[in-house]
Amino acid sequence: MIPAETTAKILESARIEEVVGEFVNLKRRGSNLIGLCPFHQEKSPSFTVSPSKGIFKCFGCSKAGDSAKFIMEHEHASYPEALRYLAKKYQIEIEERQQTPEEIVALNERERLFNLNSFALNYFSDTLFNTDEGKSIGLGYFKERDFRESIIKKFQLGYSPDKRDAFSKHALSTGYNEEVLIKTGLSTKHDSNLYDRFQARVIFPIHNLTGKVIGFGGRILSSDKSKAKYLNSPESEIYIKGKSLYGIYFAKTAINKLDSCFLVEGYTDVLTLHQAGIENVVASSGTSLTIEQIRLIRRFTNNITILYDGDKAGIKASLRGIDMILEEGMNVRILLFPEGDDPDSFVRKHRTTEVQEYIADNSKDFIRFKTNLLLEETENDPIKKAGLVKEIVETIALIPDAIYRSVYVKECSRLLDVHEQTLMNELNKILRSRFKKQFNPDLPDQKPETVPQYEKPEEEQSDVSPAYHQERELVKILLHFGRNEVNHKVPDELGNEVIFSENVAEFIVADLTNDQIVFENKTHQKIFDIFALAINEGVVPSENQFISNPEPDIALLSADLLSSPYELHDWKRKKIFVKTELETLMQNITSSLYKYKERIIDIRLNSVSKQLKEATNFEDQIILMQQKKHLDNIRFKINQMLGIVISK
Repeated sequence: MIPAETTAKILESARIEEVVGEFVNLKRRGSNLIGLCPFHQEKSPSFTVSPSKGIFKCFGCSKAGDSAKFIMEHEHASYPEALRYLAKKYQIEIEERQQTPEEIVALNERERLFNLNSFALNYFSDTLFNTDEGKSIGLGYFKERDFRESIIKKFQLGYSPDKRDAFSKHALSTGYNEEVLIKTGLSTKHDSNLYDRFQARVIFPIHNLTGKVIGFGGRILSSDKSKAKYLNSPESEIYIKGKSLYGIYFAKTAINKLDSCFLVEGYTDVLTLHQAGIENVVASSGTSLTIEQIRLIRRFTNNITILYDGDKAGIKASLRGIDMILEEGMNVRILLFPEGDDPDSFVRKHRTTEVQEYIADNSKDFIRFKTNLLLEETENDPIKKAGLVKEIVETIALIPDAIYRSVYVKECSRLLDVHEQTLMNELNKILRSRFKKQFNPDLPDQKPETVPQYEKPEEEQSDVSPAYHQERELVKILLHFGRNEVNHKVPDELGNEVIFSENVAEFIVADLTNDQIVFENKTHQKIFDIFALAINEGVVPSENQFISNPEPDIALLSADLLSSPYELHDWKRKKIFVKTELETLMQNITSSLYKYKERIIDIRLNSVSKQLKEATNFEDQIILMQQKKHLDNIRFKINQMLGIVISK
């Protein structure tokens, strides 16, 4: 039991932004901080932290609370466990005593597993440093690999003795039962006897984001080929291999600070890089990269560089995993070390500055790297090259951001010597087919020469609103540029014009909302409402929220508006300079808004004129004439803004 005064001290000391910041990459927005919610999958941040109130709140999944509640939710911990975590973080002493066997039994399942792993960690570390076998074999191995004692202690490395049941007997005698020993995988059972899983192995503890030990990796030091070189804990309630990254606890701060993560394969790669002062590194521990591991990294950065040895066959086998990184909207680079070197051996041969320079100079963008890698196999073979083109375009199609897709199409056109428009047509074909397939799983695959077309709903085909095209243009701007910042002039309290900056979505939504304008087309209004609701909650939705929307009309229209069969040619070579859409963005927005409002005024004028012709009551005629004059004045001003000269 933690005393009430100690609990109060812990909660008063805990700063919500610091606690959450250990697990979520937070960015300042006004007085609050926002980030991607760690409790549900999202690509546009809806998770808010309020330092002044000391609370977090996710507007996507509705989870909320203080620092202790966050730790409880994130770590599936009990309230006392959350308080102990915060106390340790803020160096607040809690009077603890050694748990009795009865208290160990009383712990819940997860606590029992964590508790035993902590016990095993101390046992393996003590064996490494304080026994003759541990010092001569285990410590000798680490020192032979040039690992300093500071790194060994930082990563809490250990050694399991060359005895069949040394650890199992020790744990049982301390009060741990057979069931929990087997569940953690620290012990195995054979013929009613318990045996140690990690016999005669150096131990690499695997930590979660809070620093708790969730599992172990063990490396054998003998040359016995009948035994696996590396052995990991089996999966348990607290350890799921595909959701864990070795070194993430020690790397998360550096990853967040540097906005970059290096991904390697093995434990020693991580240790060597850390020892060289390069701390933003994690390992997949020899497993194929999973979507959960990618999302774990994405909490702290969108930039990932994968460090490989020179084995190209191994790289080709992992290309699908890298495609998944692109699909999550992350930026991926690849680094190949010289033949015969892996990250561990290369770093041990070079100074830290040389390693950093080598990474900076030799890492390549993944799509360019993949294109060049596969091009080597297609030389003088047009059939293979055609297959390569399709494979590269399929990879580009995974990228969520339309601007990035466009840039890669241009670059791959140059590398593959294929016309850019050909690649763009193939890309649009894949995107449209995918979006239609998403809502019609039984739909047969499109023939290569068939380009799927967006089909307007029946209501649009039969009765298109007079303002339909203006509405559509505004929706297109929202989808393409909603997150871009624009500057515009607004009057201050003294009437002077000052420059105000806000994103495109906020500007358009505020403008139309202030004028109480509602789109007549239902799908257009649905998309507008999604933007308005998100902005009201302090975020701007990404295009993926529309192209993956569960409502087919929203998804299909969004896919159509975000895909374009046209291209802007490079006229600079001919001394012809054409402004990009971004350069004229504010002008296009205001022009589209004025044209839309002018069309609405025209519709209202036609209605008033018709009523005026049919009116027989003199008072009604006066009111309608006043309305017509008011609308004429507005129309005149709008056309002045648009540069259209009309008679008043």
